[in-house]
Amino acid sequence: MTDLAYKSPDGVFLRRTQGKDRGWGAMNREDIYQQESRSARRFGFLLAGLLVAALLSILLACMFGRLAIPGRTVLLAFLAQAGLAGPGSLDQTWQEVILQIRLSRICLALLVGMALAVAGTAFQGILRNPLADPFTLGVSTGAACGASLAIFLGLGAKTAWGLGLLPLAALAGAVAALGAVLALGRVNGRLRRDTMVLAGIVVATFLSAFISLLKSLDEESVSSIVFWVMGSFQGRGWSHVLFALPYILTGLVIVGLKARELDLLSLGEMQARQMGVEVDQTRRLLLIGASLLTAGAVAVSGIIGFVGLVVPHLLRMLIGAEHRPLLILSGLLGGLALLWSDVLARVILPGGEELPVGVVTAILGGPFFCLLLKRRREGEGIG
Repeated sequence: MTDLAYKSPDGVFLRRTQGKDRGWGAMNREDIYQQESRSARRFGFLLAGLLVAALLSILLACMFGRLAIPGRTVLLAFLAQAGLAGPGSLDQTWQEVILQIRLSRICLALLVGMALAVAGTAFQGILRNPLADPFTLGVSTGAACGASLAIFLGLGAKTAWGLGLLPLAALAGAVAALGAVLALGRVNGRLRRDTMVLAGIVVATFLSAFISLLKSLDEESVSSIVFWVMGSFQGRGWSHVLFALPYILTGLVIVGLKARELDLLSLGEMQARQMGVEVDQTRRLLLIGASLLTAGAVAVSGIIGFVGLVVPHLLRMLIGAEHRPLLILSGLLGGLALLWSDVLARVILPGGEELPVGVVTAILGGPFFCLLLKRRREGEGIG
């Protein structure tokens, strides 16, 4: 299976392959065109399928919760909102539950899942490591630290601009963590990917220790901090969607515009420079974009693992490593995966209680990722 193909400066088409014969080799023009045609068909099929699944999921997910709602009632609520059904066709309470409570939560789950999956794809390309994810550089831990500090200081119930202070504190913590990693990751004025990973580990470890210190100093805040860190959409609404949207959209634009450069960075720093890429500037912009995605998502949902790790890894095995289609499909699949994980978190307990969605993604994502790794190792002939 071909990972990536591109035209070298001297006009020779090259390809990188997986399997026992991994490496670079010449590839003629006809092979390139055939591969591009197959990839385009596969991408179109997956894109259409995921878009249809997303539209259906929005309707179906409105049915599930502590109180089950029939599908006909959900459909009537959407028709009434669009002006295609009479105002008296549905009880106002049902319409409020469907359109204000459940739909807002569904949209937030889709948005956060998309952000985490795209950020994971970008981090894996920047660091040239398929095991990288939004946690690698400590951005998620920074957000958790900011929220934990706000809870410790008693600001959890405070509001500003119609929104609780927790998302603002989490966003500030994520930005501070990224700044620390960028400062520590420089060697002779240049960002190095291996140094950034080490800096991310150091920053994340320090911030995790600080969170533990906060919990030990104030036992009353432990449950609130732990619940936030586990990740949940309980109690979230349209205000949280509007808060996260600007940061996530900005991150999506930055990463999307740099998709081609991300392809070249994944070939290696030297190859990227030979192809005319400003490596340090591009890497910095991609890090900022991916971190904005992570910060915006974690600020409104808490820490949710495995979405940014498993989804890009799975799609890379299906469609290869070209980042433009990979980013689009990862965003859609990540949103769907998190949406249905949240539905499962709402309905899995018989008494109507909710599980934190971060627990569900960890329980489902851990074994699934182990299976993906096992199949990948077998496909590459690694014992």
